[in-house]
Amino acid sequence: MRTLSSLPRRSRIALVASGLALAGGAGWLASAQVGGERGIAAVAASRDIQVSDIEVDVKADTGVEAREEAWAEAQVKAWEKLDGPSLPASRISGLVSAIVVQRERLGPKRYVATLGVIFDRQRAAPFLGDEGRAMRSAPMLVLPVTVSGGTQLMYEQRNPWQRAWAEFQAGQSRVNYVRPQGSGGESLLLTFGQTTRRSRVWWSNILDEFGAADVLIPIANLRYSYPGGPIKGTFTARHGPDSVFLDSFTLTADSPEQLPAMLEQAVRRFDATFQVALADGTIQPDPTLNVKTGDLNPAIQRLVDLGRRLLVQDEQREQAALAPTAESDGAISAAPINRPPPEGSVALYTVQFASPDAAAFGAILADVRGTPGVRSTGVRSTAIGGTSVVTVSYSGSIGQLAEALRARSFTVQQGATAILISR
Repeated sequence: MRTLSSLPRRSRIALVASGLALAGGAGWLASAQVGGERGIAAVAASRDIQVSDIEVDVKADTGVEAREEAWAEAQVKAWEKLDGPSLPASRISGLVSAIVVQRERLGPKRYVATLGVIFDRQRAAPFLGDEGRAMRSAPMLVLPVTVSGGTQLMYEQRNPWQRAWAEFQAGQSRVNYVRPQGSGGESLLLTFGQTTRRSRVWWSNILDEFGAADVLIPIANLRYSYPGGPIKGTFTARHGPDSVFLDSFTLTADSPEQLPAMLEQAVRRFDATFQVALADGTIQPDPTLNVKTGDLNPAIQRLVDLGRRLLVQDEQREQAALAPTAESDGAISAAPINRPPPEGSVALYTVQFASPDAAAFGAILADVRGTPGVRSTGVRSTAIGGTSVVTVSYSGSIGQLAEALRARSFTVQQGATAILISR
């Protein structure tokens, strides 16, 4: 075998240069994973009251006059849309802080546009009462997913769906959105694969990173008819670490130029869906995500306490059995093995099993619960694609529990205080 020193000088230089190139290439790839044009900062949320999609079509002597009259008309229409009390147009104008131009066409004597009107909340509140003062939700992490051409995209690169959510003025919504920027390491952490995870530990770490309590997943499935042609979007709203379905709807853009407007409309539809779900109690922080508090269900806590007392009793009996007695003449008797707990009581044992998918997890858990002698079960850890752990309250010894599980067609590996089962 030839060593590097035995090679000709030109060959050694070539090999060293190749190694440096590969090292440099690896460094470039690592940098490219978090660098480049990615990340869109969300607009600052304002608590002002915004009314969108106000249609105006005004004719006047000049285009500028038509625009001024159209803006004044839009303010009155927006105020009526809020069910505000009857006020003069000049008074309504004094409550407006900004006009948002969604779309407009200005002609020599005509102005056609779709406008948004933003009212200053402090000035408008006396006339609107408690409008918009309802309690807001807990912080909700928003993960906008784009599905197009067989790929799923989130923050790997800038995209129109991410931009639509970043530019959404969410201050007036009852949903407290947490919108990541998607730059740097966020593009590695927040991917489409994360939305399919069910591990509460993974989700808790991510939610803690962004100061959120739960997650909302708005999905945009875009299908392009042909280059420059219509774009059909199927939009699906999901919620929580289990990706619970909330609603779905479709919109169509006549051309790629109309895509931003369609996505903007979709974001508003999503916001309305989330607010309705919040009002009827569908959107609530998942208590299983709070893995740091250590709080147990009171019923499970009582079982844990009972198991601890039984363990202490077992240790005391074993010590008493090992102590020399007059009858044993100083001999040490062996402690009984697999002794059942006292009559009428139960003991807690740990049962582990592989759970490749949700169906397998549910089927195995149901069979364990149906095992004769099992009083109750408590799920300690759900790991879809891994090993799940449950606590079993059983009226018998761990050996008896193992035999009962074997009778249910399980392959059982028994330990001192835990059992591993499989099929």
